[in-house]
Amino acid sequence: AKRRMEIRLTAGSRGAARRVVLLVALLAVLLPLCCWAAPERLRYAIPEELSRGSLVGPLARDVGLNPAELPVRQLRIVSGDEKQYFSLGADNGNLLVNERIDREDICGDVSPCVLSLEVVVENPFNIYHVSVAIHDINDNAPHFDREFVAIEMIESTPPGTRFPLDSCRDPDIGANSLKNYQLTPSPLFSLVVKESPDGRKHAELLLEKNLDREKERNHHLILTAVDGGNPVRSGTAQIKIDVIDANDNPPLFTKEIYKIRLLENLPEGSLAFQVKATDGDEGTNADITYCFSHIANSARQTFSLDPRTGDVKITGPLDYEDVKYYEATVEGKDGGGLSAHAKVHIDIVDVNDNAPSLTLLPILNPVPEDSVPSTVIAVINVRDRDSGDNGEVTCNIEGDLPFRLAESSENTYKLVTESSLDREKISAYNITITARDHGSPALSSRAALVLEVSDVNDNAPVFEEAAYSAYVAENNAAGALVLRVHARDADAGTNGLVSYWLEGDGAGAAAPYVSVEARSGAVYAQRSFDYEQCREFAVAVRAQDGGEPARSATATVHVFVVDRNDNAPRVLWPAAASGAGSGGAGASAVPFEVVPRSAEAGYLVAKMVAVDADAGRNAWLSYELVQAPEPGLFRVGLHSGEVRTARAVSERDVSKQRLVAVVKDHGQPALSATATLHVVLAESLQEALPELSDKAVESELTSDLNLVLVVALALVSLLFVFTVMLVVFFRCRRAR
Repeated sequence: AKRRMEIRLTAGSRGAARRVVLLVALLAVLLPLCCWAAPERLRYAIPEELSRGSLVGPLARDVGLNPAELPVRQLRIVSGDEKQYFSLGADNGNLLVNERIDREDICGDVSPCVLSLEVVVENPFNIYHVSVAIHDINDNAPHFDREFVAIEMIESTPPGTRFPLDSCRDPDIGANSLKNYQLTPSPLFSLVVKESPDGRKHAELLLEKNLDREKERNHHLILTAVDGGNPVRSGTAQIKIDVIDANDNPPLFTKEIYKIRLLENLPEGSLAFQVKATDGDEGTNADITYCFSHIANSARQTFSLDPRTGDVKITGPLDYEDVKYYEATVEGKDGGGLSAHAKVHIDIVDVNDNAPSLTLLPILNPVPEDSVPSTVIAVINVRDRDSGDNGEVTCNIEGDLPFRLAESSENTYKLVTESSLDREKISAYNITITARDHGSPALSSRAALVLEVSDVNDNAPVFEEAAYSAYVAENNAAGALVLRVHARDADAGTNGLVSYWLEGDGAGAAAPYVSVEARSGAVYAQRSFDYEQCREFAVAVRAQDGGEPARSATATVHVFVVDRNDNAPRVLWPAAASGAGSGGAGASAVPFEVVPRSAEAGYLVAKMVAVDADAGRNAWLSYELVQAPEPGLFRVGLHSGEVRTARAVSERDVSKQRLVAVVKDHGQPALSATATLHVVLAESLQEALPELSDKAVESELTSDLNLVLVVALALVSLLFVFTVMLVVFFRCRRAR
């Protein structure tokens, strides 16, 4: 194939060589003046039938890539065609032939024959549109549908009568297509070649002289068709002419050319059209039968002709996308052997019977939630095999989504982000892309893409409360749970994993009191709290996520120590160790007060004073008189602690009175203390002194007696222990 191309270029392009040289020189002058830009469309040209792996063009070099960049830029073909005619070289990025390319199968009579594809590179992203022109080579010889053609001629046929012959078909185009017909020399016949408006050549057999059946009943000719390729290819058909008796009126068709338009969706068995011919003869010479004298195999499988009525019916499927045009020749022959021919041109009309096809190539999935608008998510390739409005396709995205379609070329779209994404609101999108053509009725197809949104650390932890309050009873155990703080982070994975710390690495006045567990946020007491020393304190807890960089938030924890009744009331007066009379008498072991015997009811004897280190109800004190020689003589204020006379003092009352009062708080359980007050009934301090002296002597004697009793008890105990030891010793010795 390469040699044939070289021959064709050498033989047919010498005249264009000079123009090419001039064009190259002109480009060499103009190109340095232009700024370089990436081409919108790359164009290559190759002959058909190249072997697999043949070079089409240096694609990587033409898009500005060197071999070292290929792994990073990820050069690849994203064409949506069903057949992959091309591939990329893995080491150099050259565009290579991947499958056999037959121009006649792909394009038929269409010229030029161009295959289009899209090529994608990444980092940065770009799309290149590549067009490959397929040049024809002379790989097909002309071919007749019938190798043997039988023609019946009446001997009375006048000279100059023409008989259409089977046309020859050559799938090649241009110079390689059918060029001419040749006929073996004959004195009775010659060949006339006509060219139709569409450029096709048709051969007709011209009768030069009168026929004489009695001299020669049969004539044999060879018709040769040659093309214009180099080397020349040809095809032949044998023509047998039978001379029959005269029938002077040939059939006559109502039309010389039947032009028919058929919708491609007509069902099989439908009547396509009818041909009609008339004959001026009578009898069997007027009976006309119809047949296809020249028809392609594809048309013969699609249409059938009724030989009696001339009805042409559809016997196979019509598909505009496969065959757009049929041509045939109908022969009408009467019973006498005369015939007439009419051309039939059948145009297939496209209907919207093909839905668009979508090919979706994901580029970025999952997509980070901090992606900027216009980030490319995927490439969509759209194809519709119909033509005209039926092949015009519009794509759109269903629903209200933060994405849009950007048209890259006629059949290619880019799916890009339109606005910012937030994974915490929507973590995945179900994107449905609809392609709808402009036919009537319109057909559509859909492609779905599940797009995941990946997380970035864009959310700081948030505490459930800005400030926490905890109430802990004093005297708690060290390590007791105070409360739990909790912060939520809307991010996922390590970005949403929250750890807790004391603000400032636990430094500060409140640090010795509490600690926080990093994972759970539990705040524990480091020591036992004492309400009387510290009633409340505050500590700052920081919640930090595991992102990079990390984000954090702070909450304040207020700890209030709740008082317990752990302190008994303490009596300040009367004191147990010392006291002084109201009249300023000398020191005494027990406090005393002198009350005149003339005192009336309500006389203030003394005021007991007590305090409680606790707070609240635990510090509310009440006083009660629990011991008195004369129960009805004195009373004590419940809350004031004032000791007053309940009645007037009488002569019968004992001179020395010993009063014992108890002081209680209101805690649960209640704690108490006692206070002892000695009262002497006397009119003056001098009268009370003898009583106080006797009391002192009595106190001293009592104290000495107590000491003697304690010493005697100790001696008796020692003697008892010693006796027991002696008894045990002698028993053990006797046992030995």
